[in-house]
Amino acid sequence: MHISEGILSGPVLISGIVLAAAGTAIGLKKLNYDRIPRAAILSASFFVASLVHIPIGPSSVHLILNGIVGLILGCGAFPVILVALALQSVFFQFGGITTLGVNTVIMALPAVLCYYVFRNLVGKGPRIALPAAFLCGLLSVFFGAVIVGLALAFTEEHFLKASYLVVMAHIPVMIIEGIITAFCVAFLKKVQPEMLPGYVR
Repeated sequence: MHISEGILSGPVLISGIVLAAAGTAIGLKKLNYDRIPRAAILSASFFVASLVHIPIGPSSVHLILNGIVGLILGCGAFPVILVALALQSVFFQFGGITTLGVNTVIMALPAVLCYYVFRNLVGKGPRIALPAAFLCGLLSVFFGAVIVGLALAFTEEHFLKASYLVVMAHIPVMIIEGIITAFCVAFLKKVQPEMLPGYVR
């Protein structure tokens, strides 16, 4: 889902930088000291999961894990994903420095949106929590693919077909991410439910 250098227009790149900076500032403010180790582990998981990717047009397909990152960290997903993307850009040339803002928004904004939609549902019983977790994982990838499509479409109309291709290519990833997120939520509910939002002792 990384957009490479030299594809997006200046206004789209600047918009991405502004949104990513604002999201990161809010995320850092809400990420207290006790949650730093958790954030580091999730950033490392995101870094590894999204390393294995298949190039598709101007973007790529890979696991993202932004659904579970958003569920656990909320707005903290922005700085976590930004750090992982910056390291991937510097060490492996995935995405790029100029597209770092846009790529952060593509993966972090859906994570935060899904957190606010599903945070109260994953704390309920398994019949509600697991389908909610599946939808959280699925929709976080879907919204990310839609943002990729919008970034490409706002850059140039010729990218419109590529935008459709990006969204369609991510359908298998959406299903896989939904299953992984539901599995993670089921596991956390058994071993450490306080990590999930909506947890009540």
